[in-house]
Amino acid sequence: MCEIQAILGVRIMRKLNRVPPEIIERLEDFLKEDVRSGDITTDAMEPLRGEATATIFSKGKSILAGIEEVVAIAEMHDLSCEVLAFEGNWVEPRQAVIRIHGPVKTLLVIERLSLNIIQRMSGIATKTYNMVTKCRAVNPDIIIAATRKTTPGFRYFEKRAVKIGGGDPHRYALDDMILIKNNHVDAVGGVTKAVQMAKRAVSFSKKISCEARSMEEGLEAIIAGADIILLDNFTPDDIKRFVQDLKKKNLREKVLLEASGGMDEDNIVEYASSGVDIISSGALTHSYKAADFNMRVILD
Repeated sequence: MCEIQAILGVRIMRKLNRVPPEIIERLEDFLKEDVRSGDITTDAMEPLRGEATATIFSKGKSILAGIEEVVAIAEMHDLSCEVLAFEGNWVEPRQAVIRIHGPVKTLLVIERLSLNIIQRMSGIATKTYNMVTKCRAVNPDIIIAATRKTTPGFRYFEKRAVKIGGGDPHRYALDDMILIKNNHVDAVGGVTKAVQMAKRAVSFSKKISCEARSMEEGLEAIIAGADIILLDNFTPDDIKRFVQDLKKKNLREKVLLEASGGMDEDNIVEYASSGVDIISSGALTHSYKAADFNMRVILD
């Protein structure tokens, strides 16, 4: 067995308790995808033996995320590491964020995976932070939430990056809460029927959200007992009128209002001042720009 394959075959007892076991396995799978049968370039460099120190540097300004995962990758391979910057804080160009020490071949194997994770998670955290900051300047209580528009296999990391940036992860999966979409309503024959079926089917502990295509559907869902009304593709002016109508009917305090549909940095502030409680944006996890980091390896 080559040295790289031996590295992949070792399962180190988890030291970073905050990383769930299934995520450790996901990280192992990511590395196996990258290495396959071995790093033939590194194996060909015969002088590359012994110990080294790898330092990851930021190449631009961003909100840092993904350090926890990089530490987990290091610990999976019995590497020592020193965290130099903390998640959720801004990092500046040329700032060192983590230092990892161990066999040089192992450091070269984990380089790309470590950078891929930290770049993508920091990009999401930065976009989330910017959107949250803009919105809370006009509405301090607003919640900016992600959606399930995530990369298959990478959802945990994307959702965690949203949290690091100050946003809300929303549903992680379909079993988190009831979310009645237009297709559900049409399939069963109406808003009231869909909400009532949901209320009978699940525990009181599960919130029920119902998408509304019009103010009339939104009002019907509230009367039927929905906890959250998802106002999809409403304009800010439509939402303001709906909020005023609910206040007149003494219904506004009975529900949370969530706006969605094309939310991004160019329009989100207007929605934040429309009277909603939550804005959900798929752009947080599908339209971000990855942050730029690099790794420098120095032999001992």
